[in-house]
Amino acid sequence: MALNEKSCVPCRGGVAPLGMEEARKLSLEIPKWSLSADAKRLRREFRFADFAEALAFVNGVGALAEQEAHHPEIGFGWGHAEIELWTHKIGGLHENDFILAAKIDGLLPD
Repeated sequence: MALNEKSCVPCRGGVAPLGMEEARKLSLEIPKWSLSADAKRLRREFRFADFAEALAFVNGVGALAEQEAHHPEIGFGWGHAEIELWTHKIGGLHENDFILAAKIDGLLPD
């Protein structure tokens, strides 16, 4: 099943974060996202025509995050947004981070 077809499952901690190899494998499904050197975070920068487009995108990400109960770090301003994902409770990446990244990508036109 593709990442964007899955749903995030609550992570209550007590599980190990994904290792480098598993994180690299999952990152192949979200090629526009950058995997940190230590494989503990995902990051992507987005560009927009103006502030209104960036705000609309960020609001869409917020609604998606609430729906999935998995919340990213978001920064934005005029014509740009940056999103960083990791699972705080385990101090690294979980499959949920990759699922949310794929779904965020789906908010954008092709």
